[in-house]
Amino acid sequence: MQESPEAVSRFPRELIEWAGHHSGGVKRLFDSNSGRPGKELLRTSLIAKLESWATDVASGHAGTPRILLLVGGPGNGKTEAIEHTIKCLDQRLFCEGKLIEKLSQDFHPSSGQAVPRVVQIDTGSLVLNGKQLRLDIVQDASVTAGNEGRDAPSLLIEELNDLLQASETNYYLCCVNRGVLDDALINAIDNRLDKASILLEAITRAVSLSATAPSCWPLAGFPAVAVWPMDAESLLVGMDNEAHSAAMALIRYATAPTEWLASGACPAGTSCPFCYSQTLLVRDEHRAALLQILRWYELASGKRWSFRDLFSLVSYLLAGHHPARDGHKGSPCDWAKYLVELDKQILLAKNPRKPALTAIFHLATSSYQQALFHRWEKNAANSLRQDLKDLSLEKNIEETRTLDGLTYFLQGRKDPYLPATISSLLEGLAEMLDPALASPDTEVAVSSRKKITLADLDTRFSRSLGDGLDFIRKHQVLAPNELELLKRLAKADLLLSMPLVRRKKPTAASRIQRMLRDFACRLVRRSICTRSAVVADAAILQSFQQVVEDQNGNKLYEVAKQVKDLLNDGQVFKVSLTTTFGQPLPPLQRQATLVVQPRQVRALPLMMTGRPLSPICFLQVGSGSSIQPIALTYDLYKAVKELERGLSPASLPRTVVALLDTTRARLSGPIVRDPEVLVDAQIHIGADGTEIGTSWNGFMAVTGKGSV
Repeated sequence: MQESPEAVSRFPRELIEWAGHHSGGVKRLFDSNSGRPGKELLRTSLIAKLESWATDVASGHAGTPRILLLVGGPGNGKTEAIEHTIKCLDQRLFCEGKLIEKLSQDFHPSSGQAVPRVVQIDTGSLVLNGKQLRLDIVQDASVTAGNEGRDAPSLLIEELNDLLQASETNYYLCCVNRGVLDDALINAIDNRLDKASILLEAITRAVSLSATAPSCWPLAGFPAVAVWPMDAESLLVGMDNEAHSAAMALIRYATAPTEWLASGACPAGTSCPFCYSQTLLVRDEHRAALLQILRWYELASGKRWSFRDLFSLVSYLLAGHHPARDGHKGSPCDWAKYLVELDKQILLAKNPRKPALTAIFHLATSSYQQALFHRWEKNAANSLRQDLKDLSLEKNIEETRTLDGLTYFLQGRKDPYLPATISSLLEGLAEMLDPALASPDTEVAVSSRKKITLADLDTRFSRSLGDGLDFIRKHQVLAPNELELLKRLAKADLLLSMPLVRRKKPTAASRIQRMLRDFACRLVRRSICTRSAVVADAAILQSFQQVVEDQNGNKLYEVAKQVKDLLNDGQVFKVSLTTTFGQPLPPLQRQATLVVQPRQVRALPLMMTGRPLSPICFLQVGSGSSIQPIALTYDLYKAVKELERGLSPASLPRTVVALLDTTRARLSGPIVRDPEVLVDAQIHIGADGTEIGTSWNGFMAVTGKGSV
């Protein structure tokens, strides 16, 4: 008997389980049904290091670290890395699966028994060549099972102390989050455990993102220890100059045509937004554009996408976020079919209900472009409802039902509608990079040969929805659902332009038209711009990415000169002598300001050996005793670029102003105590221009007309 297409295809139904709140997003050791939604191991630079480490351990290579600490929060792939390391050790030691089998039993005890904090194994009886080594594995350093009455930080300290004094054949693999690591350091300091506090302080400094962070692998000063900050590496950047990243491999697997229904076999037909998204993301250019957008958000926000975040994001973009209900049985394609059938009821039912009125809106906004940039003006629903009430449009006509559907759709945005695991990331991404806010002068591709400017699109939609629809429809770049929704909105826009309707409440009619046209233009912008990575401030984001990823530091050198101009006041640097940091300046006649030579700003090279590539760049400000590093954040970089384009310094974002004020304050303390700097300094007092400087016999006050 031949299987149905639904039985053969796995996606998008199985993509639901990829989300972090489902089983696919949580990894358990030696459980093939958890944590790795794709069949392929997602490789990172840490995986390559662990493979080399396993080879060195098996061969007895001198100087191989015996203590490995993988540092990071949940969802960063620590458990996956531990499991892969054990498999590599099993292979390198010729255990023929015995090591994996033994550890699998230890990590899956009988029902009712907890997994112990530390699983120990001696390999002498497992390896063919009889190589003796002891392996201690801590899957989660926050666990205290088997050590009741003890806290996790003290257990970590004890384990590290014992291992530093243990035999050269004792090895330790541990997954630890930063909270436990910090608590262990505090515990060691409070209890005056000098050796432990020195080691833990070195570990904490190594896994930090500071400008002076030392080597991680091996740990600076501790050759027997290696640590790795798993929340520092970007999964969107290929390792060792490889073009394909872990995120690229994940999305390529999630959109593989062999895992999806064949064209035309979807129960929702051409109206399925998920199958439509798959047909777009299976193309290299669209997949690369999506990954570029995610990478830009990572750089701009400083928030890294973890493995669990990416799993949840792919699930959300390609399978939606809709709980199973009667009518669609939890399948994304069945859900789309359910909405298609609801939408047909509008033509048949005398008084269609809310789900039927909003069906076309949900279908049109569930493709990956609209799901990624999901934000709509939810507070506009109340205004729209009141304006429709004032116009008193005829009920049960197609245009009125479209307007009612829009009202209900916007109103529904007040309720939670995003996956809780990544809602904050999606909110931030939509707010920061929305293509609806991209510059009108930007060009966007609508085909392999044709580009249009967003200004052309905006102009046509601002005149009428019909003009905008005619303009974009000829390029054939919109989904069937988007075109259908635009047609209905265009009819409503035309109705509102009729004198018979407008004369009742012309202001209300104009407000509704503006809302319709803005909604339609945003819908089209997001649909076509997301495919080409055309987002708000795309040019600045692209240049900032080049600065961050330029390992030679040439581009950072150019930025340093621009930040110098921003930090100094012309050709001088000013220090307030009458206020401390955070206090408001006194009236001008009571101000006293120390004026010194301008402070230098230089590019600060970071440690590159034994560390992951830093996700942030640093600048070195000042000289001598006042020298200090400052982080080149995206906000600071964007401010520099916008000042070049004519932005007033008074309009700088608060975050940039705070960073500059903090830097000036940190420079000021050493400056006022540095005799070499004060030699050529002056003090400006009050509003009359009085200056105090040094002369051959002491100090001299100058008022501008003479000296005293």
